[in-house]
Parts: sequence; structure tokens; C-alpha cells
Amino acid sequence: MSSTSSSGAGGAVDRDHKAIAEAIEAHRECEGPLLPVLHAIQDRLGYIPREAIAAVAHALNLSRAEVHGVISFYHDFRAEPAGRHMVRLCQAEACQSVGSEALAAHARARLRVDFHQTSADGVFTLEPVYCLGGCACSPTMMLDGRLYGRVTPERFDRLVAALERDK
Repeated sequence: MSSTSSSGAGGAVDRDHKAIAEAIEAHRECEGPLLPVLHAIQDRLGYIPREAIAAVAHALNLSRAEVHGVISFYHDFRAEPAGRHMVRLCQAEACQSVGSEALAAHARARLRVDFHQTSADGVFTLEPVYCLGGCACSPTMMLDGRLYGRVTPERFDRLVAALERDK
């Protein structure tokens, strides 16, 4: 991996290559290292860049198709950077029974994205989740790792607006 300047696009590329190499090195000796390596890359970079596929495949003696297949199979892995704020809406049965589908439609319209997309300004990423464990307080959402229950469209708008003001 080359060593270019640490500023601008070259710096970002170097940072990505370093994070990928460190994740591989930290987990390559684990039994079944692919998932730990991919999680470590995503934890460090916020997503799994395309160039990581070949590096991981080579280091773990797997095909690029195998690595890509695992990344695309698991919904938690991202191939693109997420927004600054992650919005996860529960879509499980308990939440559906009290309006999560309407809340999801409202969220998609409010953020102008569909599930698995990031807003054009890079502020919000919207993800479906199948149970956040807050069934007694449905419908639930998680915003930047914090759980909210009994979320109405109005409450959703207030929470999002507060984050928009903090840009």
C-alpha cells in the first residue's frame, strides 16, 4: 500500500488502506476471520470500501465473490459511507401493529430517502431494523444509537429538526 500525503483525497485513501490492513492483521488468525475483519473495517471507516474486498479476499485466501457475497448478504454492512446521523426504524410485528409502516412512510418523505439510503446533504441515513427490543413502547426508532419509544410522526420531526439545527 502506497504512502502518499496525509491531506486531501490521498490522505483519505491512505487512512482507508491503513484501517483495512490493521483490521485484517488484528483478526486474520481468528477462527472464521471474515466477519470480524469486515466488522472491524466498518467500525473504523463507517463502511466497507470497494478496495477492501480484494485486500480481504487475498489476505484470507477467499475469492472476491465470497467476500462481496457476505457484505451484500448482511444488511448491517455498508458499501457507501453513512450519513452523520443514523436513523433506524423498527419494522417488526409489534411496531407494525401500532403504526410503524405509517411512521416509515413519514420518515421516508421527511428525509427524502428510502430505506438503505443517505440524504443528499449527507446528514441522515435511514435503515429498517427488525426489532429494537422496545416492543412495549412501539413504534420504536434508534437515532445515533439512542432508543426512542412511542414515536409519532410529530415526535420524529422534532427529533430530526433538533439534529438539523446542530449541523
